[in-house]
Amino acid sequence: MQDPNPIPWGAQDQFQAHFIVRKDTGTADGNYLAKTKLTTKGHFGAKTVVKVEWNGYGSISSKLNEDTELNEMIAKQSIKYATIYVEPTKGAVRIRSKWDNHLAFGITKELFEIYDRIAGHIKTV
Repeated sequence: MQDPNPIPWGAQDQFQAHFIVRKDTGTADGNYLAKTKLTTKGHFGAKTVVKVEWNGYGSISSKLNEDTELNEMIAKQSIKYATIYVEPTKGAVRIRSKWDNHLAFGITKELFEIYDRIAGHIKTV
């Protein structure tokens, strides 16, 4: 008997944009690890971002917390796009957001400007 609700195995319809900043972090990988912490108001679909803080170790999170204009730009985004991760990889630092399906996947001009500004901070740390 065949299952009427099969579990979808295999390739999933999910995409994620990664912005890579070439930076030799050496042994200080922890300096380049940060994630946004969002303060929100409202419920469900009407939930909006009120305040953005960066959690992480080392100098990148404190540098990003000091940039109030950047955090105001992020607060204007939806919760999904305001959730941003900064993480070191081998020979680079990756900036990414959450996963999207093929219909919603894309980068807006505002989101690109946010990632570009974060990349500038990564370069100066």
